[in-house]
Amino acid sequence: MFELSDPAADFAVHESAHLPHWYQPGAACFITFRTADSIPADISRRWHASRVDWMQRHGIFLNQPNWKDRFAELPTHIRREYHDRFSKQFLDNLDRGWGNCVLKRGVLAKHVADALLHFDAQRYHLGDYIVMPNHVHLIASFIGDTELEKQCYSWKKFSARGINRELGVRGRFWQEESFDHLIRSPEQFAAIVRYIRCNPQHLKAGDFLLSPPK
Repeated sequence: MFELSDPAADFAVHESAHLPHWYQPGAACFITFRTADSIPADISRRWHASRVDWMQRHGIFLNQPNWKDRFAELPTHIRREYHDRFSKQFLDNLDRGWGNCVLKRGVLAKHVADALLHFDAQRYHLGDYIVMPNHVHLIASFIGDTELEKQCYSWKKFSARGINRELGVRGRFWQEESFDHLIRSPEQFAAIVRYIRCNPQHLKAGDFLLSPPK
């Protein structure tokens, strides 16, 4: 069901305001999205400042209109170094458990799982996933012309509607950005599955929703 990313094959990189998004048709991808309050503003500012510093040290200035082209010209291993470095910081911050962590409530976590499962095997193949108190991890590969970013937006829009209704509130529930990482080897695939399944080890039963074993 899941193909691995081929470093010798073509892949696309879409640069959004904060994170790069790697895409290769059919390749398995590790995806994370988080609640809007999951990382405090001062931590987020420091993360972004570190990112700007890294870019400038590689001759890329985000206030220039061609910065995305300059980034795309960097060697593949440098771009992946960037991805690996800032992704690790991103995930470490999530695991600190900031925010209201409302997804501990099973009825709210189920809205997320229902969204993930809705188009499984139609628009994408869904692998392991977990709904944590303030974020979601999953493995997926996309079918045909399904676009990763548009599908992430759909998952978040569908689930946020039900969650906000349950909470009796309005407004943004999810952070706009999602994190994604192409899986490049069987060892990495196995490590990510372990990461997903071990992610809630510090939580008590009922405070997370883990996909059934494959």
